[in-house]
Amino acid sequence: MNRLVNIIDATKDLNILRSKKDYRAPFEVVGTYRLIDDGLRPEATVIIKARKRQMHEASTGVGPVDALANVLKKSLSSMFPVIQGISLVDFSSRIHDSRSGTAANVEVNIIFSDGEDIWSVVAMSENINQASFVALVDGFEYAILASKAGQGRKK
Repeated sequence: MNRLVNIIDATKDLNILRSKKDYRAPFEVVGTYRLIDDGLRPEATVIIKARKRQMHEASTGVGPVDALANVLKKSLSSMFPVIQGISLVDFSSRIHDSRSGTAANVEVNIIFSDGEDIWSVVAMSENINQASFVALVDGFEYAILASKAGQGRKK
């Protein structure tokens, strides 16, 4: 049976690439993100280093994950224009070991698309915002690598 949608397992691809001795990520997050969430208009801040440049950006969103996605897109778009065409298609989370209560590990799965290809990333943390941030970074890193390899948006 043919599938209607082929979702690339970007987490697996990135894990394999990162295991290679010569792998160099296209960008680096300096430190970590900062998130201010007043429950109304969350704001995220991040420092990204790429191509011998360091960018410090801030952005808001309708929720913490949206603010994190927006600040990453804002930071990366000037150096990697392919990021402008990336959309977050789906977001889901799942609690592991619910007996741990609020300290349980949370698995975040984010599905991205460039309008043609669709890829999924997964990250885990005890902090849902941290897991979301790692998944977002991985999803954007995959988009950059795929566009460089000619596997991204088809012209």
